[in-house]
Amino acid sequence: MSVTARWFRRGDHLVMLGASAGAFLLLALSTFTSWPVGAGGLAGAGATTVNPVMAAQAGDCLNWTRKDLADVAKVDCASQHLFEVTGVADISAAHGPQAPFPDDAQWQQISQEQCAKMSLDYLGGKFDPFGKYTVGPLNPGERLWGEGQRTLRCGLQVAGPAGGLLPAYGTARTQDQSDVYDPGVCLGITETRSVADPVECVQPHTFEITGVVALPPGEFPAAEAQDDFMAGECARITAEYTGGVDIRAQGLIFTWDTRAPESWAAGSRLANCKVGATPTDGGLTAWQGSVRNPNAPPLTTSNPPQTTAVQQADATGAPLHSESNTSSAAPSSSGTKPSKPDESETTTATTTTTPSR
Repeated sequence: MSVTARWFRRGDHLVMLGASAGAFLLLALSTFTSWPVGAGGLAGAGATTVNPVMAAQAGDCLNWTRKDLADVAKVDCASQHLFEVTGVADISAAHGPQAPFPDDAQWQQISQEQCAKMSLDYLGGKFDPFGKYTVGPLNPGERLWGEGQRTLRCGLQVAGPAGGLLPAYGTARTQDQSDVYDPGVCLGITETRSVADPVECVQPHTFEITGVVALPPGEFPAAEAQDDFMAGECARITAEYTGGVDIRAQGLIFTWDTRAPESWAAGSRLANCKVGATPTDGGLTAWQGSVRNPNAPPLTTSNPPQTTAVQQADATGAPLHSESNTSSAAPSSSGTKPSKPDESETTTATTTTTPSR
């Protein structure tokens, strides 16, 4: 069976969408992360330090706070983590003792060859190519590579639209993979006026999430049906979120996300309602502050929190769906005209509320 592929850029990462035998695969190297050489801390005098990455197996979750992963530790997947191991790959047959350490492009190829199918199998064949999870490897790093280490930990991560890793909660095997955020999250803006990683709402941002909607069960709903349903739900949710404030008077509109057929097939049923500034000059417009009712009760995150990656077919932003059913979006890098809502294959999804830490 032939394989079709479409490439697009999300942040600094190349993503490949391919269809083969009915399964959609996504390869997004959220990081070219190397194992820490001496992680795990000292277990006591005379004890051998065990690198948690070297001991990790499929189903294990890892978390760290340092960029060099020096404090990496195995954690319960129900708690915050940055990497869920989907399998261990030995690449010694293709990369012998004298093979040089691969560059980024080579690591991407290795991950595609070793980690994509392994991760799809780990998820039982249910993978949302527009969802929150991306596939990536933890590689041995140059030092351990030079010592002959040729094993990788393949796994799933969540990366923001600007490339920053976001925390995940719960095993990917059981999570709805929709790329949604909890209410109250604000998504930043890049220099090219596209959606960036989550920021405090006092900072310039593109969208503020007002709620998460579960689409009706059943067969995949056409784009028009999703728009009709989301328009009504988001009008109600946004009115509750804002306390009935006239956001149009502030130059803002409410908008929403929809799901693609590939996402629906993987079980993704959630979509965000959000508020954004009216686009100008063919691009997303930054605004500051929050439209949330200051007298409303404190927000609570879902359990587990909705953590996701924002993915877009266009580097400059997906179409805005508004209550007037009009669409405005920044043009793609190729200069094509922005899509209308009923022409959009998928929309930007948004993200997560992470607890303060």
